[in-house]
Amino acid sequence: MMAASPAPAAPAHEPALPPTLRRNAPLVPTDSAASRSLAAVIAILTFLAALCAGAAEIVASSADQWQGAVAQEVTIQVRPGPGRDLDADIARAEAVAKAEPGIRATRIFSKAEAERLLEPWLGSGLDLSDLPVPRLITLKLADSPVPDLKHLRAALTEALPGVASLDDHALWQQRLSTMATTFVGVGIGIVALVLVATGLAVAFATRGAMAGNREVVEVLHFVGADDDYIARAFQRRFFGLGLRGGGIGAGLALAAFALAGLLARAWRSGPAGEEIEALFGAFHIGWRGYASVLLIGVIASLVTGVVSRLTVRRFLA
Repeated sequence: MMAASPAPAAPAHEPALPPTLRRNAPLVPTDSAASRSLAAVIAILTFLAALCAGAAEIVASSADQWQGAVAQEVTIQVRPGPGRDLDADIARAEAVAKAEPGIRATRIFSKAEAERLLEPWLGSGLDLSDLPVPRLITLKLADSPVPDLKHLRAALTEALPGVASLDDHALWQQRLSTMATTFVGVGIGIVALVLVATGLAVAFATRGAMAGNREVVEVLHFVGADDDYIARAFQRRFFGLGLRGGGIGAGLALAAFALAGLLARAWRSGPAGEEIEALFGAFHIGWRGYASVLLIGVIASLVTGVVSRLTVRRFLA
């Protein structure tokens, strides 16, 4: 009887392949510390760019509201003079204004109200009774018929020469428009700089990933993979990182604006809240602001993908 053959020895334990060479492992790992750091940097830069864009939208919307309010009102200034009856001159100027078509309403400022307008410059508690403080008449303009301010100015000059003058606030509207345009331009410039910084960070991270996966890239070249295939692999991975970081940054920016709106509504009952609302509105960025924030998140993702692809093609050249 033949003896049973001995059982085959168990195969020795094979060493595990490196993570970059394991089967089904991505060419560019997205769960590494470097990838998470890059996503965090993209999220921070997107958040800052979205804040700038939202702030520019708030200023632009507030400027439009201010210009609309200023354009609907003009002011007649009646200056006191020696030997003249100021009240009679005020009544005459108001009558001339009411006779003009397109004037919806008039309001005469009292002497106390006119003096109160000087408090920001002269301070409170001063006796201004001896000073020739001009009196003001505000005119509300109608949308239809459109008032002829040139004719009204000429009529006031004819009725009260050297006493009454019309201020259409055109200078203030021009300054307000210039300020709003400058602020929006600065905001766009900051957004562009932040996107450039995002591209530089992605280029640096892509070159680091290429250097860390040099052996894998050489193997892929050996088995016939071309540069375009490798560039697409890097682009997909970095686009995913950019999409993640851009989404987080845009979401945080939207949450910040929503929180600012809630705080503004909570403070609205106090004097400080009234001043903030008068300057910046209700911190509501509107649909254009929300669209710009989301667009910045998308642009950050596209910049990430495009820059990574160009960096890889240049690295492999």
